[in-house]
Amino acid sequence: MIHVDPVISLTTDYGLADGFAGVCHGVIAGIAPTARVIDVTHEVPPGDVRRGAHVLAQSLPYLPAGGVHVGVVDPGVGTVRHPLALATPRGVLIGPDNGLLVWAAEALGGVTQAIALSNDAWHRHPVSRTFHGRDVFAPVAAHVAGGVALTDLGDPLRIGDLVRLPEPRVTAVDDGVDAEVLTVDRFGNVQLAASPSLLDELGEKLTVNGWDASRGDVFATAPTGGLVVLGDSAGRAAITVNGGSAAAVLSVAPGDVVRVRAAG
Repeated sequence: MIHVDPVISLTTDYGLADGFAGVCHGVIAGIAPTARVIDVTHEVPPGDVRRGAHVLAQSLPYLPAGGVHVGVVDPGVGTVRHPLALATPRGVLIGPDNGLLVWAAEALGGVTQAIALSNDAWHRHPVSRTFHGRDVFAPVAAHVAGGVALTDLGDPLRIGDLVRLPEPRVTAVDDGVDAEVLTVDRFGNVQLAASPSLLDELGEKLTVNGWDASRGDVFATAPTGGLVVLGDSAGRAAITVNGGSAAAVLSVAPGDVVRVRAAG
């Protein structure tokens, strides 16, 4: 039998300019030295829970099944919100009960168990009111990766009581789709809440917020500088510019609603 070391992933808004992410690595290494730690990203915009939730939901299905996944985008750290662990068929998620984890849990097969991290035996002491990533989430993840049962972490929570973020807005109309911008990546590609299949009947020539666009499969469908509407690697409709930034052309940001229409 091949031995496989446990996997722990980290997704945070800590950035890399400070030592926060490295300290979490150090805490994990002190408890679970053989665990493989995967940094999904530490560049979620500060406090942007919605962006973090999308990153987790779109990334975790590609990580090894059975992993322990820490998400920390936690502007309410130290308040009455629960630190929690969520069990799913493909792994465990650990982080704050502020909506950050639920979409990712659903992408991993759905929440089967929710536990408040109320048993501080598995925490690092003293527990800071402002750095639960170091003192609660990282050590708990390391202990779970080492075999600690979720039921030992604290008290059960009702799955139906978990905090959920509002669902993204998508509205189909006769000649197109109105869809919320989910994310804008570093290339300026604009990911929409809509499925690409909602655009299949609109034809090859479209408009996006009044700009001419082409329906395609690759960035180079349009000439350099042209807008292309395509299905991205996460299975979402996306608006891109061949050789440029769609977000800059359209002047949109996450949370805005984009109008995609059949041209003519």
